[in-house]
Amino acid sequence: MKTNNLFITKIKINWEEVLNKDEYPFNIETIKNIKEINFKKNVTFLIGENGAGKSSILEAIAIKYGLNPEGGSSNFNFSTYDSYSNLHEYLTLITNGNIPRTKYFLRAESFYNVASNINSLNINDYYKGVNFHNCSHGEAFLELVKIRFYENGFYILDEPEAALSPIKQMSLLCLINDLANKGCQFIIATHSPILISYYNGEILDLDNNLKEAEYKDTNIYKTYELFLNNYESMQEKLFENIE
Repeated sequence: MKTNNLFITKIKINWEEVLNKDEYPFNIETIKNIKEINFKKNVTFLIGENGAGKSSILEAIAIKYGLNPEGGSSNFNFSTYDSYSNLHEYLTLITNGNIPRTKYFLRAESFYNVASNINSLNINDYYKGVNFHNCSHGEAFLELVKIRFYENGFYILDEPEAALSPIKQMSLLCLINDLANKGCQFIIATHSPILISYYNGEILDLDNNLKEAEYKDTNIYKTYELFLNNYESMQEKLFENIE
């Protein structure tokens, strides 16, 4: 696997430039403790509870790297609702000089808007003529990865499991592995125990000061294991009046 061509090796938050640290997103508890994030492998997973700041960090990296905050490549500039934060204004991206062949920001929640923009710009030829609105959400999501993600690319994925069944998550994992072996770098925010199981990825836990975590030590793994192995007793605890 090519691991010497990471496009982003580190990000730094320039706290000395932040005028009001009590405003969003700087007041998010986990973000308060971040000075820098180092990337060591071609595939990095950001994990943490809802509200930990995973999507805010990915969004800031994407904008700083010239990508549309709602998703797409550097050629997309549509906006349906400006809800992104100004974190990117205080972010520094550290690179080693490598320039990706292509880059893409893929968000499960705004994928519909990306698909609509592809249709409106009449650029379907770049996507092999596929109309993603004619596919299910999950099928369209995977098709875009298959068609539009090339070797030596830089890709940001925000909670891709929201679009995918467990089987399709495994399919995505195979695609990620194939692309990582071809010199691509991925930064992925996720809650998926399937995705973070990737044998050659690194897991950074926002709930634990971004410390690198082992798969079975993550709250994601422990919670799914606890529930699946004890689902009846768990339901008794969740629903006290269950008969």
